[in-house]
Amino acid sequence: MSRVRIVALTALTMMAFAGNSLLCRVALTRTGIDAASFTTIRLVSGALMLLLLVWAKRGASDVDTGNWGSALALFAYATSLSFSYAGLSTATGALLLFAAVQATMIGHGIWQGERLHQMQFCGLALAVSGLVGLLLPGLSAPPLFDSMLMMGSGVAWGIYSLRGKRVANPIQATAGNFLRAACIAALMSLVMFSSISVDRAGLIYALASGALTSGIGYAIWYTVLPALRVTHASAVQLCVPAIAAVGGTAFLGEPITLRMVLASVTILGGIALVILVKHRAQASD
Repeated sequence: MSRVRIVALTALTMMAFAGNSLLCRVALTRTGIDAASFTTIRLVSGALMLLLLVWAKRGASDVDTGNWGSALALFAYATSLSFSYAGLSTATGALLLFAAVQATMIGHGIWQGERLHQMQFCGLALAVSGLVGLLLPGLSAPPLFDSMLMMGSGVAWGIYSLRGKRVANPIQATAGNFLRAACIAALMSLVMFSSISVDRAGLIYALASGALTSGIGYAIWYTVLPALRVTHASAVQLCVPAIAAVGGTAFLGEPITLRMVLASVTILGGIALVILVKHRAQASD
């Protein structure tokens, strides 16, 4: 794969990841769809798109993969994201989501016995200070409950990513996990039947989030991932909150506050420091 193609596909994937946040935020604030219905439609359409891609590449006999543990983590991620975006701006939600994802990955490494270097401790302290500064009470502070819910979504996605590290065919496994998660989401919608609300615009946004920015987005990511260094794959995802912030401003008119800018710099900068120092140390060993 050429370098130009790698860069192009990576950029397209990051825009898709940011698009998930933007589509969810638009749907829940500008249409009549409820969070449970958005989640269900997103997961169902994502599963169908991924199954279609698997069928086109390998045949129907290879579809039944994945597992219920990963599907539950995927469901928790998608559901928490949808419900939290009712109260968070696009940029804030994406920042909290990806910070929690990376924190989960870093925390897992520490749990497994990885030793942190001094600069990594500085990076963690910087990231935590940025998070505290973002959530401190004030006029521009995001709602605490929604913020905690979004961080829970990030933890769930981090767990899903960790569970999928040793998967031989990630697109195939993701298709199976999406299908299982869609079944769980359908049960959720059934339980919440009395509060279901779906209009045409909300349906379109949910379908786009599932089939395009989730299904095709993940398929492209897993295609380009083998061509990226581990450091680059981790670090490049830190640009997603910035892309989401631009989208939220351009399409929803959401303001970018000074608190948000300072928090983004400290949180993402701190996480980037941890990632870069870790892989530099591994390379020197």
